[in-house]
Amino acid sequence: MSNRNNILQSDCTNLRPMQTAPTQAAITTYEADRHPPAALHWVSRQLMHRAIANLQGASAGTGHCDIDRGDPSLQSCQDQPEQHWVRSRRNALMFNNELMADVHFVVGPAGASKKVPAHKYILAVGSSVFYAMFYGDLAEVKSEIHIPDVEPAAFLILLKYLYSDEIDLEADTVLATLYAAKKYIVPALAKACVNFLETSLEAKNACVLLSQSRLFEEPDLTLRCWEVIDAQAELALKSEGFCEIDLPTLEIIVTRETLNTKEDVVFEAVLNWAEAECKRQGLPVTPANKRNVLGKALYLVRIPTMTLEEFANGAAQSDILTLEETRSIFLWYTAANKPQLEFPLVKRKGLAPQRCHRFQSSAYRSNQWRYRGRCDSIQFAVDKRIFIAGLGLYGSSCGKAEYSVKIELKRQGVVLAQNLTKFVSDGSSNTFSVWFEHPVQVEQDTFYTVSAILDGNELSYFGQEGMTEVQCGKVTFQFQCSSDSTNGTGVQGGQIPELIFYA
Repeated sequence: MSNRNNILQSDCTNLRPMQTAPTQAAITTYEADRHPPAALHWVSRQLMHRAIANLQGASAGTGHCDIDRGDPSLQSCQDQPEQHWVRSRRNALMFNNELMADVHFVVGPAGASKKVPAHKYILAVGSSVFYAMFYGDLAEVKSEIHIPDVEPAAFLILLKYLYSDEIDLEADTVLATLYAAKKYIVPALAKACVNFLETSLEAKNACVLLSQSRLFEEPDLTLRCWEVIDAQAELALKSEGFCEIDLPTLEIIVTRETLNTKEDVVFEAVLNWAEAECKRQGLPVTPANKRNVLGKALYLVRIPTMTLEEFANGAAQSDILTLEETRSIFLWYTAANKPQLEFPLVKRKGLAPQRCHRFQSSAYRSNQWRYRGRCDSIQFAVDKRIFIAGLGLYGSSCGKAEYSVKIELKRQGVVLAQNLTKFVSDGSSNTFSVWFEHPVQVEQDTFYTVSAILDGNELSYFGQEGMTEVQCGKVTFQFQCSSDSTNGTGVQGGQIPELIFYA
C-alpha cells in the first residue's frame, strides 16, 4: 500500500483509503480481472426488471418485494415496515454464513485475502452488478470469485448492508467501503459513507479527502473539502495529509484562487510535498529531484506575490529555483525594467471576511463601559457551517487608546481557540478587529461561546438594542446570554458587537 493511501487523519483514528488505489475502470465494472470495464453496460433497466420478475416468481403478486435497497428507482413496490424488518432479520442470519452458501469470494490482495461465503440471490436483488455477475448473459460460473481490489473489511460491510440494511462504518475503513459501494453500485451505502466523511472533515484531512472525492466523483464532498481548504488554508497546507495527495490534486489546490493564506505558506507546502514524493519514488531528496517530481506545478506558485523579505528569506534560499530564476525575481521586485517571469504575477483573491453585527446602535456614558479583568461573553449558534475568524470590539470613548485583549471560543466548555493580542482604537464608535490565529470551523445548530477580556482604557463604547437573531448573507445567527459574562455583556447590550467569519 502506498504512503499516499495510508493516512487520513481524524480526531481519534485514521481514515484509510482502500489498499489498492482504485481506477475509474474499476469503479465501473464488477470484476476488472474477469470482465472488461464495459460489463456494467450489459445491465439495462429492462433487464433488471425482468430479473426481478424471474427471481421473485410466486411472490410477485403479493405486493411485497425488496429489490435493490440502494436504488429506490428499482423498487416496484413498498413493504410494510414490520414485514420488511422480519425479512431483513431473516436475511441477516445468513450474513457471512456457510449455511446454504452458493458462492465464495476471495477478497483482498494476495497474502492478505479472506474467503467470504455468500448467497447469490440476496446479493443479486441488492446490486445490479451482482445480478449481472450471477444472472446476466455472461454470468460467472465459478463458485469462487477473486476480488483483489477490495479490502475484506469493506466487503463485509457491503455484504452486511445487502443482507440486513444495517450500515456500520468506521473511520479506518470508510474510504474502502465507499470504493466497494461505488464498484457494486449501492448508492445508499455510498451516500452513508460520504455523510460519514463530511462529519469527519477537518483541515488536517481535507486535502486527502479532496483527492478521494474527485476520484469517486462526489461533488458535494468535494465542495465541503474546498470550503475547509479555502478557509483554513494554512492548516490544510501544513498538514501531513497534504504531502500524501496525488500530483493532479496538488496542482488544482495550488491554482486555487480563494486559498486564504500567504504565498510563502503555499511555497513551503509544495516543497514539503516534493520531498515526500521523492521518498515515495525512492529518489534522493535533492533540489533537482524535487523540481523533477513537481514538474509544471512549481510554476503554479505565485512567488512574485510574496513580499521581498518573504522571498529573500524563503524561496530564494530553497535551492529549488535556478540562479537565473532567482536573479530574475529579485530584479522583478527592484528594477524599473522588470524581466518576464514564468510564475503567476497576480495575488490570490483569498476569502473576504463577513461580519455579523448584533447591535442596532452604540453609546457611551461617563461611568461605563469599564474593564477590570472581567469577562465579556455571549453565546451564538448558526444554521449552517461557518468559520469564525475573529471578533469586532468597541474601543475607547475618550480618544486614542491601546488595549490588550484575550479572545476565546468555546463549545460546551471546551476551548477551541484563543488568542492574546492588542489593538488600537481611535476614539470613534467603530469596531476594531481582533483575530484568532486560524479560522475555526463552527457547526450548525450548536451553541458556541465567545469571550473577550480587555485591559486598557476603562471607558469605552458599548452596544445597545441587541438582536436575538441576525440574518447575515445566507447565514442566520442566534444569540443568547452566557454565564461566563461577568462584565455585563448580554444579548441586549455590551461588548463583542461583531463576529467575523467566512462562509
